[in-house]
Amino acid sequence: MKKSTSTFLSITLAATLLAGCSINGSENEPEETTQAAETKQQSAESEAIDTSFIENKYLDIEYGGPWKSQKLDIYLPNEGEGPFPVIVAIHGGGFMQGDKTGIDIAPMLEGVNRGYAVVSVNYRLSSESLFPAAINDVKSAIRFVKANAEEYNLNPEKLAAWGGSAGGHLAALAGTSGDDDALNGKNTENSHHSSEVQAVVDWYGQINFLKMDEQFEESGITPKLGERNTDESLESKYMGRNITEKVEDVKKANPETYITENDPAFLIQHGTADPNVPTQQSIDFAEKLTAVLGEEKVELTLFDGAVHGGESFNSEENLNKVFSFLDEALK
Repeated sequence: MKKSTSTFLSITLAATLLAGCSINGSENEPEETTQAAETKQQSAESEAIDTSFIENKYLDIEYGGPWKSQKLDIYLPNEGEGPFPVIVAIHGGGFMQGDKTGIDIAPMLEGVNRGYAVVSVNYRLSSESLFPAAINDVKSAIRFVKANAEEYNLNPEKLAAWGGSAGGHLAALAGTSGDDDALNGKNTENSHHSSEVQAVVDWYGQINFLKMDEQFEESGITPKLGERNTDESLESKYMGRNITEKVEDVKKANPETYITENDPAFLIQHGTADPNVPTQQSIDFAEKLTAVLGEEKVELTLFDGAVHGGESFNSEENLNKVFSFLDEALK
């Protein structure tokens, strides 16, 4: 029996961004740090979502690379023959925490009730390895899905990336950089497949790190996580140094850098009272996408008074809207 959307929404879906992890990893050190392992274990134990109702699933599949983080889970609908269109679910957590089994993927997992396979991806966190490791991993996971689509009854030509917060950033970056090899990383496995997707759902993702402080000041909203142009900000830890000292790398991390006419359809949603990521990040991103792709491929929804996630996003009404967007792009 299918589990309804309302049952999903009875779960607490707010995933909190925490600060305080140090950067101990690098691209060339595939040992997981004790701190990173503990953070991920605590996150998984306290916030893991119940997937027992899903009959067909494949867990902890290695998608390429020596890191323990480089694994994904595949959930298939209980009904239907497939091959199924795919939602690549990307967890949030400020680039420094979170897990592919976290409660913030609950809205994406509703896809199994609507004819979608859901592939939930883990990626290297900032305590394990610095930018561009996380986006390297997401793109590697997308290529893995395409290369192994037949084995798992997936449609390799119908993929969407969906994430919130840091996951929204990575979904947006995967969307705009799909036709660019610059962020593919060192993993050449499945390199004959592209990392392009056909749709992106970006929930309140960071876009241009260097403008966040300025935008918070202009909005009059006090940033819950403090200033971003500091050594201790989530974005600076993700980049490996104060973002003001890594301007060129920050540009490479900005999804706007890679916008082309080949980009997929985008649905961007953001709360106007978000204290973690300025609403203006999504407004500016949507405007730049629209200038290249046209209004028919870019939709921006602003939830008046909503913060960083919550009922406005997870309501049945909004999920119906999100899945309508995905149906149009992928079915």
